[in-house]
Amino acid sequence: MLGDDAELTAAVRAAQDGDETAFRTVYRAVHPRLLGYVRTLVGEPDAEDVTSEAWLQIARDLDRFEGDADRFRGWAARIARNRALDHIRMRGRRPAIGGDETELTGKPAESDTAGEAMESLSTSSTMSLIAQLPQDQAEAVVLRVVVGLDAKSAADTLGKRPGAVRTAAHRGLKRLAELLGTDPQKNGILDAVPPPREPHTSAVTSAGVTHSRTRTQKDM
Repeated sequence: MLGDDAELTAAVRAAQDGDETAFRTVYRAVHPRLLGYVRTLVGEPDAEDVTSEAWLQIARDLDRFEGDADRFRGWAARIARNRALDHIRMRGRRPAIGGDETELTGKPAESDTAGEAMESLSTSSTMSLIAQLPQDQAEAVVLRVVVGLDAKSAADTLGKRPGAVRTAAHRGLKRLAELLGTDPQKNGILDAVPPPREPHTSAVTSAGVTHSRTRTQKDM
């Protein structure tokens, strides 16, 4: 484990021990991408409120979490997804994406194809195009490319097999490239996720969430 992941893992563990400064570090590191994911589900007007609700649950349940930075991102995304789906059920529809996505432009300094794909997905116009994808593809693209989850963590979040998530992300990125009028092979967009493989035979179930102590939004 190197770089940002090691720092996030250390911050999560310190936050679990009650370090409020470490919790704020975790919040700043994860919140922009988590907010972007929630926007793909509920749209711009409600994304901030739904993400805030997710963070309150994350804060309550943090001392029950076990794992490293990647597992934390997946765990947080799963909580955010549950809050978003509750919100959608109350409202009764899935909205189109809109609004400013500039928060998602943060990415590793080194240039690589996955990073370049993330950059291309970090504009308002491109994020709006994600709303035109089938929901399984939209969620897979955002979880893999924007949130940065591996296939297993994304599958845990969605309650699907890793192979199904890889396939959905690959198809979604290919369709986005077509909508953007670019060559997905030439500009490296499809390199953001590995090619789809045959799905595993065992199903993946989402983890449950318990309740513990409470932090307030101002602590984040």
